[in-house]
Amino acid sequence: MPNQTKNLFIVLISLTLTLFIGCFNSSSLTHSSTSSNLSNTESKHIASSAQLPNFALPIDCNLEQDCFIMHYVDRDPSSKAIDFGCGRQTYDGHKGTDFGISDLAVMKTGVPVLATASGTVLRVRDWMTDALVDSPEKKQAIKNRECGNGLVIDHGNGWETQYCHLRRGSVIVEPNEQVEKGAILGMVGASGLASFPHIHLNVRKDGQIIDPFVGVNSSPGCNQPLNSLWSEPLDYKPTGLMSAGFAPKQPTQTEIWSGLYKETQLSADIPILAFWVHAYGVLSGDVEKWTLIAPNGKVVYNEDGALERSYRSWLAYIGKRKIFPGVWQGKYQLWRDQSLIFEVNREVLVN
Repeated sequence: MPNQTKNLFIVLISLTLTLFIGCFNSSSLTHSSTSSNLSNTESKHIASSAQLPNFALPIDCNLEQDCFIMHYVDRDPSSKAIDFGCGRQTYDGHKGTDFGISDLAVMKTGVPVLATASGTVLRVRDWMTDALVDSPEKKQAIKNRECGNGLVIDHGNGWETQYCHLRRGSVIVEPNEQVEKGAILGMVGASGLASFPHIHLNVRKDGQIIDPFVGVNSSPGCNQPLNSLWSEPLDYKPTGLMSAGFAPKQPTQTEIWSGLYKETQLSADIPILAFWVHAYGVLSGDVEKWTLIAPNGKVVYNEDGALERSYRSWLAYIGKRKIFPGVWQGKYQLWRDQSLIFEVNREVLVN
């Protein structure tokens, strides 16, 4: 750890989201089949391209601006996990695509969940509490209801979509109701087995899980021909920024997911001034570059370092004790193979 001053420190918190994050199919909302991959034999019954649906996004947001894809379908039939881009933004047995938002505060403002295609609502649940699952006890409490609040839509010709983790009390459709593509179904939530607010989308054909980024008749694994089922092309984005800001103490993942520390003004009496960054999909060897600039223009911290491990979720911060009034600036960059992945600049007024 660099030792530019005894009043400055850096902390890196790795958050793998492997134990409690989950979007499972073992609930009353799901189809009885849970197979996540298609063999060549199983795929022969899939409809021709003329019958293939085109799915819209299941969330009303701008990808990589106010939402992101945290997890893709796991395409490895073994106990290992790999996404369609040969990356690690998935986990063993994950059968859908997770569209996330930054925190619970954004969730409470209302982010609509949308029907990806027209169809008939089959099943609905809307009574479960939104609560981030961060302990074995909480995980056990929602056993067999991991999908949380959600619904299933029948699109005809054996196609179904399932939507999980909606906000309690937000579902506005009922069984047997006809919905059009793009219709509002409810709001993004954190019900069921969810460690962050998001909408989990399953796509199924005749009970078999389909990866919408790859399409039908595909073999397990990555490096497969891509016959996307999305209405519009979606770029593969395995790494990105979720949120960033300043905090008056060392932030925790629970606090960040809860939506704390978005202040643009802080008191000079706080114990520390912490500049934090919450990202997803960082890889071993990625280089972080941190800069902290005092109100007088002095650079009090300017260092970089390579990550030793890969993480699906990554929270890190630098902190400064004994601060003084004025506008402080924090700058962060993430580099991979000498290419800039993303950068973020934040300011806070200390008074």
